[in-house]
Amino acid sequence: MAVSSSSSSLPSATERTGQWVPSDQDIPTDIIIHVGDVSFPLHKFMLVAKSGYIRRKIMDSDRTNVARIDLSEVPGGVEAFEKAAKFCYGVNFEISVYNVVALRCAAEYLEMTEKYCEGNLEGRTEEFLAQAALKTLPGAVIVLRSCEELLPMAGEIQIAKRCFDAISLKACNEANFPTRCPPEWWAAELAALSPSSLQKILSAMRSRGASTKTLAAAVAAYAERNLPDLLALPSAAAPGTLPVPATAANHRPRQRALLESFAALLPTVVPDDALPVGFLCCLLRAAIFLTASAACRQELERRISVALDQAIVADLLVVALDYSGERIVDLDSVRRIVARFLQREMGGGGEDNYGGGAVCCSAALQKVARTVDAFVGETATDKDLTVHKFAGIAGVLPKSARRFDDDLYRAVDIYLKAHTGLHEIEKEKACSVMDPLKLSHEARLHAARNNRLPLQIILHALYFDQLKLRSGAAAKDAVAPPNSAAAARAGAMADASLMRENEALRSELTRMQLCLSELQGGSGLKGRPKRPTFLSSFSKTLGKLNPFRHGSMDASSIDNGGVGVLGEALTKPKPRRRRFSIS
Repeated sequence: MAVSSSSSSLPSATERTGQWVPSDQDIPTDIIIHVGDVSFPLHKFMLVAKSGYIRRKIMDSDRTNVARIDLSEVPGGVEAFEKAAKFCYGVNFEISVYNVVALRCAAEYLEMTEKYCEGNLEGRTEEFLAQAALKTLPGAVIVLRSCEELLPMAGEIQIAKRCFDAISLKACNEANFPTRCPPEWWAAELAALSPSSLQKILSAMRSRGASTKTLAAAVAAYAERNLPDLLALPSAAAPGTLPVPATAANHRPRQRALLESFAALLPTVVPDDALPVGFLCCLLRAAIFLTASAACRQELERRISVALDQAIVADLLVVALDYSGERIVDLDSVRRIVARFLQREMGGGGEDNYGGGAVCCSAALQKVARTVDAFVGETATDKDLTVHKFAGIAGVLPKSARRFDDDLYRAVDIYLKAHTGLHEIEKEKACSVMDPLKLSHEARLHAARNNRLPLQIILHALYFDQLKLRSGAAAKDAVAPPNSAAAARAGAMADASLMRENEALRSELTRMQLCLSELQGGSGLKGRPKRPTFLSSFSKTLGKLNPFRHGSMDASSIDNGGVGVLGEALTKPKPRRRRFSIS
């Protein structure tokens, strides 16, 4: 691959040539080499002594006084050919890690081998590569970067392969036994390569036994160097204060291609500690911002789900919110991540099982449930968050994943407080994600006085408190000796206390039902209503009081053995009185 110089470089190139080409009038130049727009007036006998390619070209050209040869295809372009011509004339110049690949490729193209001259340019460049350039990791990286610009010639003469072997060996040694600070300096060196070169180096490192964590460190350093404005880590800035990337629209296709290449660079095996989950969440946020391919986003979601039990609320907020942290842009990705984690947990199983659910509640699942509940509470204040999306993300985990629903109740209360215009059905939809029977005593007391909750949830909390009290009293009676007089007196006192509490509960329910009836019926009355008597209204209210007669209260999860005779009397429906006539 030739690199043509611009026309503006012609005078400078001619001036440089005049400095090392003899200007003796007795030996005029008899060959002109054209490399792009630059022409080099040279001498045939100086070139043919060391270049087999130029010798063959001169022999095939017309027998004229001045031969003209076009070498625009020489690897390295004008700079490489100028140094090769200097070598033919015996002019000293420096061979460095920056030009050795171009000189080696030019020597291969011009056939400057030992066949035509001992110590030719090919041998000199090979000696420098073996003894200097590939001896250090930074030097080998620079040489490989030069190879990327001189493909396929650099690949045909095996320079690129030697660079891959040298870099992979030295990177593995540095990862296992660091010689400089910081210990992962070698990963920053690899970040200067192209994605294809880095992929080959990672494959070579994997074949040498490099750990997955070592490979992941290289990918992380590579991503942070190439997309610094899109991968601001949560540790560097608190959620909500991350700067919006000032990325031009014409740069996004290149950044999108780079980001999509990261999915291929990531290690195939995904252990829990391969990559920090916060870094993966930043990659996913960048993929959402750049509208990356669905395959790229799915791969990142899969990797986040593997280590979701290590994530914190800030990591999930990075995925869901925009760069300013003020608007929700993607809740579906978080829901899919949690669903993938749940599917993996169901496949792996667990030891503990709380709540009698079908899903085993492992320690990792409980931790994820707490994180998800806190995440839902953080996003519940968004005005554009619909009930459907709120219930979708809050209810993605089964109810058996939580021992208590206090955190989920807090999120529901925040949502209802931030969305005051919800209908009763919408409130019930938002509350359906939690189980009122799994609230702690303090949470149930708060729920019983929370006028934002639907009435059914309040009744559940009050009824469950009553059942818990009665179940505790029954358990104490079962433990007491059967022939103890003190136990009998204690049982009688407990029964009397339960009866008083039951009457107080009935009175409270009656008052609440009367208030609800007045609110519902007050707006629909037309004209002056007929004033009912106190006894008739109170009897109708008592008849409608029982909240369990239509099956609205589900207490199937509570052991019937702890209810007692009073509970059976309350829950057992009375038979209807029917009037029969004799015909």
